[in-house]
Amino acid sequence: MSVKYRDYYEVLGVPRDATAKQIRDAYRKLARQYHPDLQDTPAKKKVAEEKFKEINEAHEVLSDPEKRKKYDQLGSRWKDGMDFTPPPGSGQAGSWTWTGGEGFSGGFSDFFEALFGGRGGPFSRGQSSWEWDLDEQAGGRDQGADLEAELELPLDELAQGGTRRVTLTARDASGRLRPKQLDVTLPKGVRPGDRIRLKGQGATNGRAARPGDLYLKIRLQPHPFYTLLEESPDDLQIDLPLLPWEAVLGTEVQVPTLDGPVSMRIPPGSQAGQRLRLRGKGLPRRDGTRGDQYVRLVLVTPKSIGPRERELYKELGKLSSENPRSAFSKARATGR
Repeated sequence: MSVKYRDYYEVLGVPRDATAKQIRDAYRKLARQYHPDLQDTPAKKKVAEEKFKEINEAHEVLSDPEKRKKYDQLGSRWKDGMDFTPPPGSGQAGSWTWTGGEGFSGGFSDFFEALFGGRGGPFSRGQSSWEWDLDEQAGGRDQGADLEAELELPLDELAQGGTRRVTLTARDASGRLRPKQLDVTLPKGVRPGDRIRLKGQGATNGRAARPGDLYLKIRLQPHPFYTLLEESPDDLQIDLPLLPWEAVLGTEVQVPTLDGPVSMRIPPGSQAGQRLRLRGKGLPRRDGTRGDQYVRLVLVTPKSIGPRERELYKELGKLSSENPRSAFSKARATGR
């Protein structure tokens, strides 16, 4: 059987004498760029799926010293588009499959199948709700490769911590896929971008004496009301809509917090964009204290008004002497 040759070095954009670190860094960059879940249209997602599969296949080979050596033995056949006739007796590839919902389904090319035989590796039939990252282990062949996956959490789980169950699928000694569930303890104070290490839950690579580790990178699900402040990750912010007379006269409103609604006094003369603080209503920290919650005021106009309300607005417009655009007139007068 003759199949088309694939230049894995070209796929990752690295030279043929690239170091393990160069290969790993190039893979990480491309995997993030072409992850199907990060595409905003079906057409882009379809293209990204193919590219993502190529990137994973190239990394599967070039990050493994034995596979890379076998691949490099093609020697003078390194030429894009050449046909390649595989050697007999190709071996079985890796042993891990990660699942996490509907989405991208991977697989290896005919070239990979012909050269190495079988299917496997951490991306075989992988699902796109996880983001994988295969690292070389400093311990060499004695320990399998580490795996990294993204774990997306809602805000309440991020705040409360506790235990979260995740599901993976692994191949047993006979090569059959077996579902496996892990209970992950979320420490108090965990934040988006943090990584949780699950020792011994990584890949075995079929040769290692002991498995590598699994790292879960925390990501926050978007919330309809709350946002995390980039400059202060312990603090939350919520936008509070106010009607014009509420801002002018002041009022008392109920504001949502992680602990339930609380009463807040809006001072008279409040302005759009002004922020009020609720101390200790933010995210829990590791030391047991908590951040703050900021309430940003947003002015909204009534969607519909009756005849009497319209008359009152007209009367108010005649009575008011304030000009919120006075700064524009001053700028024109001074030529600035």
